[in-house]
Amino acid sequence: MKIVLKILFFIFIGALIIGVYLKNNGHPKADIILGVDIIFLTFILMPLFIYYRYRNGKYKKYILDPKSKNPFKIDKDKL
Repeated sequence: MKIVLKILFFIFIGALIIGVYLKNNGHPKADIILGVDIIFLTFILMPLFIYYRYRNGKYKKYILDPKSKNPFKIDKDKL
């Protein structure tokens, strides 16, 4: 999964650079390339990245617990 994310990231960054280059040269399809790249970044790369980072429940140590006496205290055991 990590390798897939890296490959997709570099593909989308490459497409973004190509789109900006074409836009500076006045190519008529540059706006379409940039728009499609942003849509794919938003709906493909970001959900995959969020799933990859939070699939093991590592985020639970950062959630505030309103039932505790001091919800802002960081437990050393959970780190």
